[in-house]
Amino acid sequence: YGDGTSQGTSSGAIVRITVSSGAIAAFGLTAGTDTTVHATGAGYTFGYVNLGAGYTFSDSSLSSASNMGGSGGAVEVIISPEGGHGSNAVTELGGHYLMTATTISQAENDDFSTANDFRTVGIVVDPTNYGTTTVATATTARQTFAVKFASSTGVFEADEVITQASTGAVGKVVEWDSTLSILYYQQESFKGFGTNSTTGGLVAFSGTNLITGATSSATGTPSSTSSETVTLANSNTLTLTSGYANPELQADSGDIIYLENRKPIQRSSDQTEDIKIIIEF
Repeated sequence: YGDGTSQGTSSGAIVRITVSSGAIAAFGLTAGTDTTVHATGAGYTFGYVNLGAGYTFSDSSLSSASNMGGSGGAVEVIISPEGGHGSNAVTELGGHYLMTATTISQAENDDFSTANDFRTVGIVVDPTNYGTTTVATATTARQTFAVKFASSTGVFEADEVITQASTGAVGKVVEWDSTLSILYYQQESFKGFGTNSTTGGLVAFSGTNLITGATSSATGTPSSTSSETVTLANSNTLTLTSGYANPELQADSGDIIYLENRKPIQRSSDQTEDIKIIIEF
């Protein structure tokens, strides 16, 4: 019985009950051994199996009444949601929260600097590989430009502005690797972060023109080697073309669905950050 089409008749849902050793056998798939669903019926949102006299039968046409006898037996009807259990977990479980978690361990494949801080945590959907429209699949990605110097003087400071002779390129230092003579930097479309103070243009660093730090006065001459692969501190490699390497993801690609600005979190080579974000929808 229930609210299905032709409920309570041979055209509705029918349960085939198997009694073994005086007890109703558990539900399964083997008729005669397990209690099974003989006919599923249609349109049910709830159901009830009446084991009383006059409601059980010995045939599927429900024409020959057969009293089961006994006492204490019961069959519970569980009707799955449309599409089956698990087809829509949000609707079925009444979910309103989603949690995503990640751990940033040390330099993360040499992609995450331990020489600077960060203060923004976000979620970006489907960012693409640099210079392409292919959605990135890598676990981690470096988002800084890099330049390898053939020669340098002084020590570049994190967050200082750098400029390049002749090109007028402007950027901001993220990290200076004095061991490998590699300068990691960013260029953004804001004055003092990437745009030329005179023309307002966003000009890329290029060639062997001298690069100078505004605060440290450190200088470096980019390498002119056409192709060079450098092994980084954690055994990963960085390939540079004529002294330069682009970020691994295309800037401004993907959709930002979450963004949070925090107090600066200073990183170090033995540090791990555990980040959890809970979203209500």
